[in-house]
Amino acid sequence: MTFTSDIPLDPSLYRLDPAALEFFQQQTGITEEDDLKHHILAVQKRVFAAASYPCIYNFGFTSLRISRHPKYQSVLQLGRDHRNPLLLDLGCCFGNDARKAVADGWPIIRIVSTDLRREFWDLGHVLFRSTPTSFPSHFIAGDCLDPAFLSSESVHTSRSPPDLSSLVSLNDLHGKLTAIHASSIFHLFSAEQQASLVRAVAALLSPASGSIVFGSHVGLPKQGTIREEVFGMTVDMYCYDPESWNKLWEAAGPFKTEAVLKEVTTPNGEIGWKMVWSATMTTKS
Repeated sequence: MTFTSDIPLDPSLYRLDPAALEFFQQQTGITEEDDLKHHILAVQKRVFAAASYPCIYNFGFTSLRISRHPKYQSVLQLGRDHRNPLLLDLGCCFGNDARKAVADGWPIIRIVSTDLRREFWDLGHVLFRSTPTSFPSHFIAGDCLDPAFLSSESVHTSRSPPDLSSLVSLNDLHGKLTAIHASSIFHLFSAEQQASLVRAVAALLSPASGSIVFGSHVGLPKQGTIREEVFGMTVDMYCYDPESWNKLWEAAGPFKTEAVLKEVTTPNGEIGWKMVWSATMTTKS
């Protein structure tokens, strides 16, 4: 969902809550708030010219979605308890959620981030003033709707830990993941595409009890299509309600599901709904 890049950016939309401010100060080394704002605005301008996404326009890339999730602390505990924990950040954009997990203790070399374009990850190094050497986490670019990159049909049966340095697709991770974070992803697709993606993501999880996929995205009290005005353009978005969303995951595997709606205020001042959800594996391998 991209738009023309000739839309003027609105610096007044910039805001960092206290947790995000502290995180960006620590990660970038820029402690003065005005200097940090100038740095983030400069990166936003550079990125928006190449990829005109709403989340870039409204500074969604500065939010810490992963650490606000109610399952976050239990996910971090999985990282401490497992011998070879593996976390996937699906639709990572600049990698702020992966970096937050690392800052809070998840092993840096046991995280894989993915998005449609490598450019996002590279610009994440610009945003956080890092390098592949100083932040040696793994990234792989690809289209999560492409079966060659992510399919519900598992073709890899090895139980040995995967070589993350040589990944060519997410299919190499079938049955290997301890946790998967997926926020602001599913609502970008049609109802059928979302259902297919649920099955494909479920196939990536380890069958061990406690493996979890969690995230948040736009939802509705009753599933259906909503129409929004974004940058003066009309966009149709299909959204599930908690009950129908849970059913998708329960059909994809032996999951304990949780999903709740939270009322939110959109950047244009309207009231909307965010669904916060998780699906936890309930059987052992």
